[in-house]
Amino acid sequence: MGQSSGYNYSTSVLQLITIVSCLVVLSCSGSVSAYKNYTVGGSLGWFDALEKPDVNYQKWADSKNFSLGDFLIFNTDNNHSVIQTYNFTTYKFCDYDDALQNDTIEWSATDPSSTAPHPISVAVPLLKEGMNYFFSSDYDGEQCNNGQHFKINVTHGQGLPKSLDPSDDAPAPNSPDYRGDDSAPETIVPANFNHPIEEESDKDEASG
Repeated sequence: MGQSSGYNYSTSVLQLITIVSCLVVLSCSGSVSAYKNYTVGGSLGWFDALEKPDVNYQKWADSKNFSLGDFLIFNTDNNHSVIQTYNFTTYKFCDYDDALQNDTIEWSATDPSSTAPHPISVAVPLLKEGMNYFFSSDYDGEQCNNGQHFKINVTHGQGLPKSLDPSDDAPAPNSPDYRGDDSAPETIVPANFNHPIEEESDKDEASG
């Protein structure tokens, strides 16, 4: 009888350990696959090397893993633009004047009427797998040519959340159909913006 009780006790302990281990693995897996916010450049923000000599956005990007549904947060000012393109030629020449409407998006433009730069934050969702290119096109590409650019590879991950489904036809703030006031917003976001499930506290700087 003693041996039987000992056997049953050992079996119960092993089963408990197995269950706990499975729960830990599932918990870790869920955390890894959660949507994330990435602050571009960390504390340095989104500026060219003439203004922030230590910026190295490609080095910053190379240390991250980007998936559909994640957001890039560009902390910058109204003197720097945020251009996203899927066209390498557009990216290479730091110029989107001849870009196609379906492969390039101007998320934020400069404000020529402003007498002094003021800070803005631009939230850009990752909606397409594969190579995504980002740059500032201001001053005939000068900012882009001075380090304000990077490219990333976006993987499928867990796919797009329902709130970012491409079938949603709500116009983005840069669309002619968007209705807003005439003042420059402090935060620029897509019309269907929805914060990811979990935010990543990104402390890394884009230096190197």
